[in-house]
Amino acid sequence: MSSTARSEALLHHHDLPIPVEIRAIRGAKRLRLRLDERRSVLKLTGPLRMNRKAALDWAAEQREWVETQLGAMLPAEPFAAGATIPFEGDDVRLEWRSDAPRTPKLVDGVLVSGGPQEGFARRIESFFKRRAVETLSKETQEVAAKAGVTLRAVSVGDADTRWGSCSSSGRIRYSWRLILAPPEVRRYVVAHEVAHLVHLDHGRAFKALERKLFEGDADAARLLLRRIGGRLKRIGRAR
Repeated sequence: MSSTARSEALLHHHDLPIPVEIRAIRGAKRLRLRLDERRSVLKLTGPLRMNRKAALDWAAEQREWVETQLGAMLPAEPFAAGATIPFEGDDVRLEWRSDAPRTPKLVDGVLVSGGPQEGFARRIESFFKRRAVETLSKETQEVAAKAGVTLRAVSVGDADTRWGSCSSSGRIRYSWRLILAPPEVRRYVVAHEVAHLVHLDHGRAFKALERKLFEGDADAARLLLRRIGGRLKRIGRAR
């Protein structure tokens, strides 16, 4: 197949963390998407007569694949002494001290833990998970009360592709990694999941409620999550 040789400008979609370069290819029968790692651009090719807006929307539907590819580009960031990682959007340095208590304690931007060095990473992760449960439970209760819905339970896990999920019974489960993100990102996900307790789809009524519950720029928060999500998913992993 040969291309039209027509250069396309980089396009942006609010559900994608990086821009898209669309190119029509003579003889192409369907849309194809690949990641240009060197340029950090998504390359979208398709038939000569493709609708570019529809093609861009299709690319946005592949966002989980995109996030997985971007995450694979990043190096792992294990919980090791001396590492600097984000916590609620601020940089925090991890430190092991032989004379410090085992339970991690955050003091002036340094998260300190003692105890056996071989258990350091496990104790740091446990600290973040506890904070995630505490913070997300409180914020979700507040937003649920505002929405007038009954919240049964809040828990955290480490899903590869989803930041949050809810059940019809009123149970919400989040990725504990949201505690690493800036507060506005975390609160956006809370608003999103609570809105789903009222509306199961992503229609206009859902979007209106999501914005009401978030009380901020939901599009900006969602875009920020797309941009930093790949790194958040690599933090605490050995490889």
